[in-house]
Amino acid sequence: MKTRIISGCILAPLLVFVFLGGIWLKIFALIITVLALYEFFTVHHKDEIKASLPIAVGSAVLLYCFSFFHLDPVFYLFWLFLSVLASLLYLFNIHKRISEDAMLTITGVTYITFFMFHLAWIADLGDYARLAWLVVITAFVTDIAAYFGGYFLGKYHIFGDKKLCPSISPKKTREGAVCGIVGSAVVSLLFGIFFTEGLWLHCLLIGIIGSVFAQLGDLTASIFKRKLKVKDYGKLIPGHGGVLDRVDSLLFTAPVVCWYILLVLMKMEIH
Repeated sequence: MKTRIISGCILAPLLVFVFLGGIWLKIFALIITVLALYEFFTVHHKDEIKASLPIAVGSAVLLYCFSFFHLDPVFYLFWLFLSVLASLLYLFNIHKRISEDAMLTITGVTYITFFMFHLAWIADLGDYARLAWLVVITAFVTDIAAYFGGYFLGKYHIFGDKKLCPSISPKKTREGAVCGIVGSAVVSLLFGIFFTEGLWLHCLLIGIIGSVFAQLGDLTASIFKRKLKVKDYGKLIPGHGGVLDRVDSLLFTAPVVCWYILLVLMKMEIH
């Protein structure tokens, strides 16, 4: 536990990029994306699947260039087409490539690059850009509250003897999952009250929904690791593993916050 706390404190300064927002947040998201892609593809070498890191990184740079120059979001669909096309053309080296190489490349591009990109997308949503904090809150507060909730309450089996998902992550408890949702909801609500103008109810809803997706993101990453029989994606952050181990839940919360803004908050403005 001590190692996790120290590592968490080391990661805290990264919140500066969320505070700065704009291009700084985009640059930060791009750097995290490249590191996460490298880790994701590297661990899959255990299965002798060799995704194309150059295609994935080039795809990420192109997507963020669209964002840097504030192009119409329709270009994001064009980007998706180009990325999938490039990944499939990777198979043209037919004597060295297998179909799984292309599929893993596409998975990395969508699961890591596009999901993470939603954090940068939020930075372009005007007055709602400050809600990028909810991406961090729902991801990291859920993780912290779930960890300590499971650590202190899991032994009492308040919600039954069964673990949350024993076949995926044997140590996760139902008590921890509930504490994660409650912690995220409370902190998101406080953020809405003190740092937004009348959006406290929406922040509360995002806190609850985001927490559920944060835990789904964490479990999804655990599935990959369990299939590959590895404990962590890397060793860059003591107590946390690699970059991808730290942002796996954020990959799911960023789209939740972004699409809530686009489909709920911005639609309410129109009507």
